[in-house]
Amino acid sequence: MFSRIAGTGSYLPERILTNHELAARVDTSDEWIVARTGIRQRHIAAADETTSDMALIAIQRALESAGVTADEIDLLIVATTTPDNIFPSTACIVQNKLGVHGFPAFDMQAVCAGFVYALTTADQFIKSGAAKCAVVVGAEKVSNIINWDDRNTCVLFGDGAGAVVLKADEETGILATHLHADGRYNGILNVPGRPVANAVDGEAFVHMDGSAVFKFAVKALSAVAEETLAKAGLAKEDIDWLVPHQANIRIIESTAKHLHLDMSKVIVTVAEHGNTSAASIPLALDAGVKSGRIQRGQTILMEGIGGGFAWGSVLARF
Repeated sequence: MFSRIAGTGSYLPERILTNHELAARVDTSDEWIVARTGIRQRHIAAADETTSDMALIAIQRALESAGVTADEIDLLIVATTTPDNIFPSTACIVQNKLGVHGFPAFDMQAVCAGFVYALTTADQFIKSGAAKCAVVVGAEKVSNIINWDDRNTCVLFGDGAGAVVLKADEETGILATHLHADGRYNGILNVPGRPVANAVDGEAFVHMDGSAVFKFAVKALSAVAEETLAKAGLAKEDIDWLVPHQANIRIIESTAKHLHLDMSKVIVTVAEHGNTSAASIPLALDAGVKSGRIQRGQTILMEGIGGGFAWGSVLARF
């Protein structure tokens, strides 16, 4: 039994924040940001717009794309680092907003690798027979944890949500998955603040050693891609599309080069979206599907890496 991606959907907030606007606030420039990251703009959620609000719209669009109703869902996983509340889970909040109840709903926290972790988990539910119609959504309001005076991080991130509907299928779907984590590197990319007695102990902003993240990411993503291909018994040339985490264009280009993939076979949205953490892969996937580039029957490789470090990939026949 396979878990097939039956539909995709996404949502981006209305407000667009350009590099030129950021350059008016911090010591940077459009040229500097584009040269080092490939990012030209990012979407920023409204003050009263929550992670669950964005997730809900992305899910509704994915359900419409799949031709299924909310009543058919029997599993909901929300990949997020920026939940609405400490608890309950954002998944439970989204489930209520969908107007359905009873089935398992929970959050997955693996930062930028959250979507591949959540997709892998849903795949196991379906393969075991525990679910037949699962929804996986990556949704983030990263703007809540950004220090907008820190030019090293404020230029990188944006908000949004992307979702997929997975249905049990006897013929095709997810072919192989591979996940990793290594907590020894937790200090390279983190939010050190924590809630203590109705206050925050430490800074509740993203801290990142950009150079160290880049070096680790390129090596880890190249290796996990090969592991996943080997697990499925496929070769690099069997990949029709690479749908990577949209963190940095140079990381994406390095991964594509390792896989011997021309950039014309890579879905790239980083220029328009920035790094939307767990939302970036499903946002890129939906962009590829909606544009007509990703077609049924093609083989796609999705991979991401985030704080932890946590990383992984999913190989699927779409």
